[in-house]
Amino acid sequence: MKNINYIKAFLFATVFTFLGCQDNEYSFGEIIPPSNIVITAEIVGADDDNPNGDGSGVVNFSATADNAVSYKYVLNEVEKVSLSGKDTISFSTLGLNTYTVTVVASGIAGTTSSKSIQVDVLSTYAPPVNLISKLYGFDPADPTAVTSRTWKIHSGKAGHFGVGPLGGTWPEYYTAGVNEKDGVGMYDDRFTFSSDGSFTYVTGGTILGRDPFVINDLGPNSTGIVNGADIENYVFEDFTATYSLIAPGGVETISLSGNGFIGYYSGGTHKYEIIDRAVPNELYLRTTDGSGQLDWWFIITLE
Repeated sequence: MKNINYIKAFLFATVFTFLGCQDNEYSFGEIIPPSNIVITAEIVGADDDNPNGDGSGVVNFSATADNAVSYKYVLNEVEKVSLSGKDTISFSTLGLNTYTVTVVASGIAGTTSSKSIQVDVLSTYAPPVNLISKLYGFDPADPTAVTSRTWKIHSGKAGHFGVGPLGGTWPEYYTAGVNEKDGVGMYDDRFTFSSDGSFTYVTGGTILGRDPFVINDLGPNSTGIVNGADIENYVFEDFTATYSLIAPGGVETISLSGNGFIGYYSGGTHKYEIIDRAVPNELYLRTTDGSGQLDWWFIITLE
């Protein structure tokens, strides 16, 4: 009888071990790539008399697709992610030009589909000499020379960083005091504007940014410190992008390509209105974040 009990126990243990070692099988359902991509382009200022726009070079794009969870716009090999499928692109090459913009729709499990659209856009804005001389060292005596200037957040000046309501005239919700953001990934950043239209960003290893825009656009946070709605010291490598100078509505604006930013990642338009450039070696900038409800303000100064 004792032997029979031993045999039963052995068989039970063997069956249990076998079942416990089996791999679990999961079913994710049918993986269907995005389809039926539709792209619309609204050229700002376009009408019957001006079919190619008002000369600002600004175009508002919108994309939809079946089974898509996010979108990416590609222009001249520069990419920009858009979860909503909407994006605004500024074309600064003078004159009437044809551009090809590609939308990549992403679906479940990394599936993608793409479609392109061509737009004919008129750009008539030429930035004034005193602006480009300040921004990247343009020399009227040698207009073809390749020049550049490096800027940083003016941490030594009160109000160098702040936030306010959309379309406000001052960062009334919050302004940073002198060196208030020391050690969180902002003050060691350097951004260089070059006469060839390139924009180089040196991060010092980490950046400061706004949640969820950092996560949505740049990737999951595995090292940064979450402080309220900010992510401090988010690890991010140096990068290069391009920029253009535009003037929608008559407001001088720095438009950065892709996910380019200045000082603090807030998503949104990636366009920085030049609110004031009267102070030597300083620029006072404003940009709208990814919520479309807040404007972020910066004072940058030459390195």
